[in-house]
Amino acid sequence: MTERAFALAVNDSPQAQRMARLQRLRRALQIGFFALFLLAPALDLLRFDLEETQLWVLGHRWSLGIDEFTQHRIDATQVALNIVLRAILPGVLLVVAFMTVAYRYGRLYCGWLCPHFSLVESLNALLQRASGKLSFWDRQRTLRAGRQPDRRWWPAFFLSCAIFGFLWAITLLSYLLPPREIWGNLVGGTLTPNQARFIAIGSVVFTLEFMFARHLFCRFGCAVGLFQSLAWMANPKGLVVAFDRERARDCRSCSTARSPQGSACDTACPMRLNPRNIKRMMFSCVQCGQCLTECESSHDAQGRSPNLEWKVGLDAVRETLRQRRQDRG
Repeated sequence: MTERAFALAVNDSPQAQRMARLQRLRRALQIGFFALFLLAPALDLLRFDLEETQLWVLGHRWSLGIDEFTQHRIDATQVALNIVLRAILPGVLLVVAFMTVAYRYGRLYCGWLCPHFSLVESLNALLQRASGKLSFWDRQRTLRAGRQPDRRWWPAFFLSCAIFGFLWAITLLSYLLPPREIWGNLVGGTLTPNQARFIAIGSVVFTLEFMFARHLFCRFGCAVGLFQSLAWMANPKGLVVAFDRERARDCRSCSTARSPQGSACDTACPMRLNPRNIKRMMFSCVQCGQCLTECESSHDAQGRSPNLEWKVGLDAVRETLRQRRQDRG
């Protein structure tokens, strides 16, 4: 089958179309959340103003009443209730809800919403166009169908890292100081020494991280991702990418329009994992589903069911038990 015929067969299949829609939905959620991350301080959706020592949430001042207490407008009992009801309780509920989702579905936030991970995927694509690799530390190239490494993409990669590094630094600063002040001082060239130092140092650090350590940060440096993974690993019923090892031979003919040389699921993983591995080796899986998309495309074009699929609940437990039996064997 020619590459063009193969691509048409894959794209016309209902399964491939379903997975493609899933990936489009995921990308739309990433873009939307990235925009929210950038605009939240300017819209007072969430920020802490160090100058006023004031938290803003959804456009409103979120006060615990401490100023009113010092001015003898409310008593100590009311302050204590405010602290419990407006600080401790919302924080506990938010953490519990977040970790409950992570306990069942793993690092779903990372793969579907996290603005940093959306940059990881975008910068991976640029670096792959420039060098054929998804990371500077990859030993081998990850080639795509009809695409050879082109040095002309190097400026786009480095420029993107620098732009997003700068944007990341100034956005984080706007979560701590009034955004109008920051952007006004930046445009007018009147940044204070502390503001200029924060933006300069932050830009350099984030630029280098985007260039060389974006995967390492997601795996080992991000506390949000780490705690999601710990909760997920503790749940044998949590969502997993299950691999049908009894049909492992089918992987020999694995090929997609994106990865014509085989190992489509491996090359699709933006976290540089092997999706056919057991759960304990998939600690940093972000449940993005790209490995499943490639697997389904490959096997559907050959009239077979995919070797990879999501399993949750009792099906996930059976998968875990089967993996343990194979480890003992």
